[in-house]
Amino acid sequence: MKSSDVTGQQPRNATIVAEGYGQQDAVDLGSGIFMSRDISNVYRVITDDGDVMVNTGFPNSGEENFRRLKAVSANPVKKIVFTQSHTDHIGGWRWFNESNTETIAHANFEHVYGYFGALRPAMMRRSRALWNRDIKKAVEEFIKPEITTTFHDTLTFTLGGRNFELYSVPGGETLDSLVVWMPQDRIVFTGNMTGPIFGHVPNLYTVRGDKIRYVQWYLNSVQRVIDLKPEVLITGHGEPVRGEENIRVQLAKMRDAVKYIMEKTFDGMNAGVPLWKLMGEITLPTELSIPQGHGKVPWLVRAIWEEHMGWFRFESTTELYNVPPDALAADYVELAGREALLERAQRYLRKGKPLHALHLAEAVLATYDEDGDALKVELDATRMVLEQNGRENFSEVRWLESRISILSRAIEDRAK
Repeated sequence: MKSSDVTGQQPRNATIVAEGYGQQDAVDLGSGIFMSRDISNVYRVITDDGDVMVNTGFPNSGEENFRRLKAVSANPVKKIVFTQSHTDHIGGWRWFNESNTETIAHANFEHVYGYFGALRPAMMRRSRALWNRDIKKAVEEFIKPEITTTFHDTLTFTLGGRNFELYSVPGGETLDSLVVWMPQDRIVFTGNMTGPIFGHVPNLYTVRGDKIRYVQWYLNSVQRVIDLKPEVLITGHGEPVRGEENIRVQLAKMRDAVKYIMEKTFDGMNAGVPLWKLMGEITLPTELSIPQGHGKVPWLVRAIWEEHMGWFRFESTTELYNVPPDALAADYVELAGREALLERAQRYLRKGKPLHALHLAEAVLATYDEDGDALKVELDATRMVLEQNGRENFSEVRWLESRISILSRAIEDRAK
């Protein structure tokens, strides 16, 4: 593998994962709130009558997160609040749960936790392809949290004179997403409502796989936080965002960017423009341009299309049945010839069209398993896609890198 395939500037998601590694102290965020950096950060809110935990981190980090946050407060943990049910939010629960601790989650917790558990082998297989470079150690087994309190839309409580208001935001990463609002301090914990990187295009569909997230629910969820008028916004990753106007402007830009993509996708659908064409044509205008380190505009276009119109695009009868396009690959190769297809693929590479070359190389490989020339074309094409698209989007970069690694090893093995 070329060194340039795996070096250079890493996507922001990759650096987030590494920020919490090793032994370090909790970070004082002010207002009696302490942060332990993790794959998803853990927060301890101190009150005179006991403390509130907002999330408990990744299973592998449970003991270290507990050590860091125990050092800042000897108070009992009275309440644990999960902003969603992903493993990196709930994995350290057993370390913070005490005999009288109340654990609070949204009413959809069991549903989301349940389907993730039922699909765990499939989900893990896909996640490993993207995350194995960044999470070095296998995920430890952990005890499923015992949820003692759930709610559907709103839940409020007071502890040690500090008020907490919980609000459902199902447009976040999961259907059980919630935010924690502290009205006296004007502080909001949003978890991963807007994704792991604040200010970026969200993922309405994740490459690792999950349910498509409803675009209107995302817009409503962002608006719900805007309406709180927070002065401090604490996400699941990175540093807090401070300043009421700064927060409002950034949230509004994210909301308006996604709304623009939705409206343009609807316009194209109504005009009968094919999905693939819309994915290539819809871009954000300069005034709404936001980074794409988490989600990507074309992925949102496709997610919005399939959320509203489903997987049948009315383009081919074959979409309804179980004979995929690659079922004819052997016929194409037989009719055109292996050499002709690979020569055409090379021509596409010379023209800077790696995706066209990939289609042809994959047709040959579907017919001639581990064909050395086709593997080389696929490798060169995948490298070109990475070069053309840059290293901003984590899922895209890690998928392309995983393919480059697999193809490189296959070519090396054939040369032995």
